Amino acid sequence: MASIASQPSRIAELPRRSPAAIQALTAHWPEYLMEAAALGFFMISACTFGVLLEHPSSPLRQAIPESLVRHALGGLAMGLTLIAIVHSPWGKRSGAHMNPALTLTFYLLGKIERWDAIFYGLSQFAEGVLGVGIAALLLRGAAADPNVNYVVTVPGPQGIRVAFLAEAAISFGMMLLVLTVSNHKKLARFTGLFAGSLVALYITLEAPLSGMSMNPARTFGSAFSAGDWRSLWIYFTAPTVGMLLAAAHYRAWRGPHAVFCAKLHHHNGQRCIFRCNYPQMGA
Repeated sequence: MASIASQPSRIAELPRRSPAAIQALTAHWPEYLMEAAALGFFMISACTFGVLLEHPSSPLRQAIPESLVRHALGGLAMGLTLIAIVHSPWGKRSGAHMNPALTLTFYLLGKIERWDAIFYGLSQFAEGVLGVGIAALLLRGAAADPNVNYVVTVPGPQGIRVAFLAEAAISFGMMLLVLTVSNHKKLARFTGLFAGSLVALYITLEAPLSGMSMNPARTFGSAFSAGDWRSLWIYFTAPTVGMLLAAAHYRAWRGPHAVFCAKLHHHNGQRCIFRCNYPQMGA
């Protein structure tokens, strides 16, 4: 039983204590906003290039009738967008996840605190919606054209089964690449370049199968503005399954302690809010 003398000091501590959610929000709100802004910018870029490449009145669309070439140009544009975000000051600080499936995977790998993961996910979904909404305003309704349709991701002509398998496969590939490169001493600083290159390849070759999402928040943002909820479950489940399988494979291959941090770019002077062991990578 605590002594009476010890009670005042304990009582004095109570006002300074707050729930874990409040503590996380108070300490890390800049990272949450940066994470939100990153996906918002990505969605604005996606809608803009969607209009340039697919809107019937776009000179670029009229000049390039081949869909494969347009997909390749769109892939290049979005790959470069991702690289720019990862290497931006905000991306270096937040880690540039932009994807709830990626954040959940790092959380289950033990690299993110629970409330940080929750607030990251909420930020990603909110800014996915807001980013598409801002793009729709800036593009003056062009994003609503049926050929663009707010760059929604829906299954291609091959159907739901192919779309699910394709989303799971590309998500597996992306997560495995991120884990492999970001935890390699010499390659870690180039994780954004590798990820952006893979996005460019995926949009070029895989987009006709599923729309190339890999990201529940990205798909939700487009679906919200378009009012097109077809097969939404695919884009929530397949990326998550694919990334979790990739994490399990990586742990079995490299061991349980081979994940050093949850940032895509850590070779910088920005603070890190994750369960970080990046300095130990060299050892």
